[in-house]
Amino acid sequence: MSGVQKITVGTEDTDQRIDRWLRRLFPHVSQGRIEKMCRKGELRVDGARAKASTRLEAGQVVRVPPLPEADHKPAPREYRISDADAKMIRDCVIYRDDDVIVLNKPAGLAVQGGSGTTKHVDGLSDALRFGLEEKPRLVHRLDKDTSGVLVLARNRPAAQGLTAAFRHRNTRKIYWALVAGVPTPYLGEIKTGLVKAAGHGKGGEGEKMIAIHSREIDETPGAKRAHTLYATLYRVASRAAWVAMEPVTGRTHQLRAHMAAIGHPIAGDGKYGGSGQENLGDGWGAQLGGIISKKLHLHARRMVFEHPVTKKPISVVAPLPEHMKESWDTLGWTEDLAADDPFEELQ
Repeated sequence: MSGVQKITVGTEDTDQRIDRWLRRLFPHVSQGRIEKMCRKGELRVDGARAKASTRLEAGQVVRVPPLPEADHKPAPREYRISDADAKMIRDCVIYRDDDVIVLNKPAGLAVQGGSGTTKHVDGLSDALRFGLEEKPRLVHRLDKDTSGVLVLARNRPAAQGLTAAFRHRNTRKIYWALVAGVPTPYLGEIKTGLVKAAGHGKGGEGEKMIAIHSREIDETPGAKRAHTLYATLYRVASRAAWVAMEPVTGRTHQLRAHMAAIGHPIAGDGKYGGSGQENLGDGWGAQLGGIISKKLHLHARRMVFEHPVTKKPISVVAPLPEHMKESWDTLGWTEDLAADDPFEELQ
């Protein structure tokens, strides 16, 4: 068991999460132990309690409590990437240079590991070195069932630049979705608060975000302002619509909660649209029925961001996943029908 340590954060670690920073310095300390130290207030930054997600700044002093020589459990076996998985994740690459890799993430593939999740982008990223010593680093996330543009950094300076860009909203993201019913007006915005509602079970399963009126935000603990632009691109009578969305803020499940809040849940969204409902044209259920897939129809279609090194604008477009392609075919739509940026006139 080591004693208390006080470690000054270097400039190269600016904007890094404290849990990742700690695990790099002390690889034998598990994520669970780090989170326990945070809950107990043992891990502190400049004297203040820290969360696992706390981001560090150069010059800060981190108080690290006594650490064991190793956690009292067998070290996890190194995850071996199969040839098939390595090929799968490499086939997802839609942009690559010396500093940045962009994937078209498949629906159903988690970005990071969690309870019961063994296959995820972070674990497969070792197959994306392409000759470099470091594996790519995650700089933002997508929900497991959301497909599309996912950016990774190939070195630490690029990670710092991209992470700052996402935190300060210096990126533009456009999503496509198939929704129940037809939102009106066709071009609009949704401004609400979002607050997390507790789930059930030991792990908080089923927790979701609840939309509340903007005037209730200040008096609702944990509520955060959320802002989404949307554009109705094409529709099928009053039954379903192809909608583009741009999240101005980046809250958990923001797009899914916002579309459900205006009565037009995203197709296949059992959490926010109900799992047993069939939509009959009024936008009250997320299962469209017929041959439309029951998978979530939400896709990160396009992202524009400043390159962290060259500072030039990068625009990346991700083709639709197979289940959404099939739905588009069924409804008589093709990807080239939509403008690259349906919100251009609003900028």
